[in-house]
Amino acid sequence: MTKEPLRPDIARDLLERASQAKEYRSKFARAELSQAEAVMGRHVDHANAQILRRVMADHGWPGKSLVGEEAAEGAWQIVLHADHLPDFQRLALRAMTTAVEHGEAPIQQWAHLLDRSNINSGRAQVYGTQYRYGPAGIESLPIHEPENLDGRRAAVGLPPISAAIAELRSRHRTREPESGQAKDEDATPTMAGAA
Repeated sequence: MTKEPLRPDIARDLLERASQAKEYRSKFARAELSQAEAVMGRHVDHANAQILRRVMADHGWPGKSLVGEEAAEGAWQIVLHADHLPDFQRLALRAMTTAVEHGEAPIQQWAHLLDRSNINSGRAQVYGTQYRYGPAGIESLPIHEPENLDGRRAAVGLPPISAAIAELRSRHRTREPESGQAKDEDATPTMAGAA
């Protein structure tokens, strides 16, 4: 039996926002958006981040007790994709750290957000969860001490990196770039997802 969240109103809002953002990102990844739609999607991502910032100011990280597991995951997706707001990602990371300590958020989500925040701040990732599409397909972004990566991943319940990469490549097989594919040189590298 699932316990009713303390704030079902916030849960509904987060779920709706995360669902709409996921649809936008899916269409963006398949190059199905016009330039105007892509710009609108970035505005929506920004608005979602600002709403989540207000929720966090009032309640801390919106964990499973406050909004339920599904909406808490939606909040994580919103902050994970707020790449244009690295300060906000670091703020959310601190709030999520407390939530993990209190059993309100999964440590695996925290690890993904830490890596994303590090990459967006120009630092190497710790858990090897962040990848992007490059000329040769899916590429790892910089990893701190890669020789110790599997040990760190195991400590937070993530699978070995070889298994994670195989799953990521399988999931994104249809997205591998074709030769001669045009790239927007000024754009932030498109994150391929998490391993």
